[in-house]
Amino acid sequence: MGLTSNKVLVLTIVIAAVLFVGTVWLWPRLARQSWRSVSGRVGLMLATQLALFASVGLAANQAFGFYASWADLFGQETDQGLVVDHIAGGGSSPVQVVSTSRVIGVSSPLPQVAGQVQKVDIIGRTTHLATPAFVYLPPEYFQPQNRARKFPVSVVLTGYPGTAQALVDKLHYPSTAQQLAKNGKMQPMILVMLRPTVAPPRDTECVDIPGGPQAETFFAQDLRDAVIAHYRVDKTPASWGIVGDSTGGYCALKIAMHHPRSYAAAAGLSPYYKAPIDPTTGDLFHGNTNLRNRADLFWTLKHLAPPETSLLVTSSKVGEHNYKDTLRFIKSVQDTNVTRISSIILPSGGHNFNTWKREIPGMLQWISTRLVAH
Repeated sequence: MGLTSNKVLVLTIVIAAVLFVGTVWLWPRLARQSWRSVSGRVGLMLATQLALFASVGLAANQAFGFYASWADLFGQETDQGLVVDHIAGGGSSPVQVVSTSRVIGVSSPLPQVAGQVQKVDIIGRTTHLATPAFVYLPPEYFQPQNRARKFPVSVVLTGYPGTAQALVDKLHYPSTAQQLAKNGKMQPMILVMLRPTVAPPRDTECVDIPGGPQAETFFAQDLRDAVIAHYRVDKTPASWGIVGDSTGGYCALKIAMHHPRSYAAAAGLSPYYKAPIDPTTGDLFHGNTNLRNRADLFWTLKHLAPPETSLLVTSSKVGEHNYKDTLRFIKSVQDTNVTRISSIILPSGGHNFNTWKREIPGMLQWISTRLVAH
């Protein structure tokens, strides 16, 4: 059974409940001072606490989508890492469709009515990075009258570690986008949903690591090229946006600021503004001061030419640790008089899915007005 299976969660809860009841029932019998009784008490307590912690952990993973599988949890993935593409001439498609499904909450089986979510594998031609993703195609994409129409695209990134699946069935990006477009509140657009971790389990922070994964180039160039080659989208930056939450929010802002010729707009939900260095990232910069500075968005705004792009950031006055930094970032962008900045500031809200679900509709409407269809 998989890590995200409801059966695993229910089984763990049942085991925890049985152990708790068993502990209460057997405790009087184990009240003696013999080594067997003491060992029994210690064993029951450890087993019960382990089962309770496992239940809470599995429930939290179900709610927030931190890990997709047991291999993902223990860092044992073997099919989502660095990939070298040896196909001469680049003959095969850089996007491989694995499966298709309906949008959650839509009963019609017809894609021209319901739209479609495609599970895909994306291969980067220049970086040789490969990653799974989900692509939402709106109903209009399949309608005969739109067969020559090119649609705008928003790349949607999770946090770290995160799972792309959570963007579909936890944060409900496809169903939210479809409902907003149906109500005339945003234009139909394609969503390319994936996590920023393109070399798992390492957290690359979307940095081109010297001698390592070229994550920033993947998102700025390879991902765009792959989507353009496979779907009816335009290559001009005016048709492209990038958004994300937490780590994905930082990546979205940084990539749009560094590559305004790739993305016309970016939104960061609860982002931070400087790449951290910790055990999950390893050495990102290898002593390269310029690379380290570029990963600091405040440094970028102060020392590099301001990009002609539109940015949106979100935070909460109570519950988010990035609130003061977000106000500082807004002021720094305003001082450029070139880059455009918008914000969503909630009265309260933590660093979690519930908060981001409150921000996603407004964010999608905002980015819709910044992108152009052809």
